[in-house]
Amino acid sequence: MARVIALANQKGGVAKTTSAHALGVALAEQGQRVLLADLDPQACLTFSNGIDPDSLPLSMHDVMLERTSVAEALHKVGDLHLLPSSIDLAGAEIHLLSRTGREYVLRRALSSVQDDYDVVLIDCPPSLGILTINGLTASDDVLVPLQCETLSHRGVGQLLQTIEDVRAYTNPELRILGVIATMYDGRTKLAGRTVDAVREHYGLRVLDPPVPKSVRVAEAPALGASIVTHAPSSKVAGAYRELAPQLVAAAVH
Repeated sequence: MARVIALANQKGGVAKTTSAHALGVALAEQGQRVLLADLDPQACLTFSNGIDPDSLPLSMHDVMLERTSVAEALHKVGDLHLLPSSIDLAGAEIHLLSRTGREYVLRRALSSVQDDYDVVLIDCPPSLGILTINGLTASDDVLVPLQCETLSHRGVGQLLQTIEDVRAYTNPELRILGVIATMYDGRTKLAGRTVDAVREHYGLRVLDPPVPKSVRVAEAPALGASIVTHAPSSKVAGAYRELAPQLVAAAVH
């Protein structure tokens, strides 16, 4: 049965989608059967896989409204499977607010395909609303991408409180795998201080290596590719390839 890992951070622009995509590709390279689930109405993960979110007949929106199954909405992209998203998913969030058991919709949907994969990576939206709650409730583990700058870690406490609420009410077994330091510039003291602050203040594990800054990351989505595919020899791709097996190893302990 697949290990389900949510990538969550309510702050936007922290390379959450980039990390989900790159880790998925890196895990697939290493022989894992991977499903990427785009839970963000902005559909950046969908677009980054070369799929037009506006032309989808079925998407995460239909899955969350229980109009279709995960299997029927899937797309094969290279060695990955993708459950795509669209802007319609924002409407699904409003619909879910009045539903009994609304926190468990994604968990129930994914249960039908979990035996088909080794790893499911859920790209949560940059908020702590019902969609993110669904992602955390459906997951075994949560991974926190964190941009290495002063303001980026201020919301970590709020995310941790949400995780504690999920543990208390819907998913007591949810674990925090740790933090991925993204857009890391080792030439600055600020990057190191930010990582140290997260470790010391929140007691979180910061996975090694950090993911360095690179303009190549911004180029990849327009090509419908991950950074691992677009610039396979780059330091960024190398970092994600080193991080990927750590997720699997950490998940089984």
